[in-house]
Amino acid sequence: MNKTVNINLAGIFFHIDEDAYLKLQRYLEAIKRSFTDSQGRSEIIADIEARISELFNERVQNNKQVIGLKEVDEVISIMGQPEDYLVDDEIFEDEPQTSYKRKTSPSRKLFRDTDNSYVGGVSSGLAHYFGIDAIWIRLAWILLVFGAGTGVLLYILLWILVPEAKTTAEKIMMTGEPVNISNIEKKLKTVLKPYLKR
Repeated sequence: MNKTVNINLAGIFFHIDEDAYLKLQRYLEAIKRSFTDSQGRSEIIADIEARISELFNERVQNNKQVIGLKEVDEVISIMGQPEDYLVDDEIFEDEPQTSYKRKTSPSRKLFRDTDNSYVGGVSSGLAHYFGIDAIWIRLAWILLVFGAGTGVLLYILLWILVPEAKTTAEKIMMTGEPVNISNIEKKLKTVLKPYLKR
C-alpha cells in the first residue's frame, strides 16, 4: 500500500504517489537551483510548472487516477534534465546574436500569433506553421481579397477557428521547437529583454 499526496501544480490538483512526489520535488528543486541567478527566474519556473502540469493532464484519464513514477519519468524525459541547460545571460547584452537554423519539425501546431500581428495574428501564425516569412502569407491574402474575393471570409473563419497562442508552451509549439526547459528560458528572456534594460 502506497501513500498518495495531493499537489497543486500551476493551479491544477493532482493525486500523486509519495515516491513520485519526492522525485518530482527533487527535479523541480534542481531546476530552481539551476536558475538561481537568472533574470526572469520566477516566470521561467512558473512556465516550467505549467508545462509539467499540461503533460500530467495528458497522461491522466480521470481525476481519481494517481500519478506514479512512470508518469514522472516520462515528463522528466520530455522536459530534460536541468544540468543539460546552462543558464546564459548573454541574451541581455547589446551584441548581435548569431542566428541558428531551426530544424523543421512535424510537431508544429497551428495557433494565431497575436504578438506579431496586424489584425488577428492569422498570417503570422500560418507563417510559423509553414516555416516561411509572414510577408508571403500577407501577400497571398491580398491576392485572395482582390482576385477571388474569398480572402476576407477565409481570414475571418481562420480568426474564429484557430486558437490564439497564449502560454509560452503554445508559442514554442507554434514554431515547431520542443517544449523543454531551455526553450522556455530562451522565450521568456526574449520577452523580458525590453523590460529589463530600463
